[in-house]
Amino acid sequence: MDDILIVGGGIGGLTLGLALHAAKIPCRIYESAAEMRPIGVGINLLPHATKELAALGLEPALAKIAIETSDATFFNRFGQLIYQEPLGRAAGYAQPQFSIHRGDLQMLLLEAFRARAGHDRVVTRHHCTGVEQDASGVNVHFSDGPGGVNRSTVRGRVVIACDGINSAVRKQFFPDEGEPRYSGINMWRGVTRWKPMLSGASMVRAGWMSHGKMVIYPIRAAGDDGLQLVNWVAEIETPVYRKRDWNRPGSLDDFIGPFSDWHFDWLDVPAFIRAADSVLEFPMIDQDPLPRWSFDRVTLLGDAAHPMVPRGSNGAGQAILDARALTSALLEHADPAAALAAYEKQRLQATTRIVLTNRQNPPDAILREVFERTRDKPFAAIEDVISRDELVALSESYKRIAGYSKEALRG
Repeated sequence: MDDILIVGGGIGGLTLGLALHAAKIPCRIYESAAEMRPIGVGINLLPHATKELAALGLEPALAKIAIETSDATFFNRFGQLIYQEPLGRAAGYAQPQFSIHRGDLQMLLLEAFRARAGHDRVVTRHHCTGVEQDASGVNVHFSDGPGGVNRSTVRGRVVIACDGINSAVRKQFFPDEGEPRYSGINMWRGVTRWKPMLSGASMVRAGWMSHGKMVIYPIRAAGDDGLQLVNWVAEIETPVYRKRDWNRPGSLDDFIGPFSDWHFDWLDVPAFIRAADSVLEFPMIDQDPLPRWSFDRVTLLGDAAHPMVPRGSNGAGQAILDARALTSALLEHADPAAALAAYEKQRLQATTRIVLTNRQNPPDAILREVFERTRDKPFAAIEDVISRDELVALSESYKRIAGYSKEALRG
């Protein structure tokens, strides 16, 4: 009964489990899947997130399996360089920026939590169907997996819903919210084994979504064959989409056309895409910010609280920051409801700003500005299109809003 019950064993739930264990707050994680496996593609951990993971003693392990990202580099679809800036330690941060396979990160967090808290502290095949609470605790109702017929109930003193954008707990408290909001952009994602490009640790953004945009970055170091595992995302304005399924296969024929003439001196893009092991398709979606997350002894965290369109490399990072803030609140307030209210007060408005900024002015707004000013034509010199000061301002503005400016991390 003293346990904090964490619903969902993704990045947010596992990070929260590690943070609570470090704070000597008993917790248990309930995961819907029958087995936790390393699925997904690449993600980025920005310096504010790696600072929190380092505080949990995870930086050395991360450094062994991730790429320490060194620069952000922007091109138009003609392969012309628009802007380049250093990232992470190369930019003077005390913390690195890591590019990593989502599955590698999840397994690292899982193994660390099991080693520290015990294997019995992660319970699989428990799909949350709802919660009920009273003055002394919370009952969480489970089925044995999505659509499972066997039912069970677990009681704890606090429940944290880390069960993603389709959170059952979120739907219980906001039953009329409706489906996630489609941005008008469809994404196709994959990983390709390829020789190192540019710096070998670059995050590349190229093109614009009306005519096709690519995001490309390595997520595992080169092996004996000299090839890195490189993550890529193709984004195209698409009026019709299908409901998100992280594991739905995508078809090359549906999106490779706009990239067929992207032959840069540093990358043959269509050949690179065709060399992918597999392709996944899903829409770029989010939800309008909620007015509240916390309801007495129940609250939301990560994508269950603030799903955001994946522009700005910030979704996983904000879940990690949520975990830190929630743990601090539970340490500071003996009353669970007061603790969850304090957590919400610290994080709700901050993440609301990021959700709305990701819709309009994330870092890739640099590409939009150049696309619109050049009317999708090659330029003679980038200085004729946009000044260096404007480019820097666009980038730095997002860092401030997202909470990872150098000034914010020094504080």
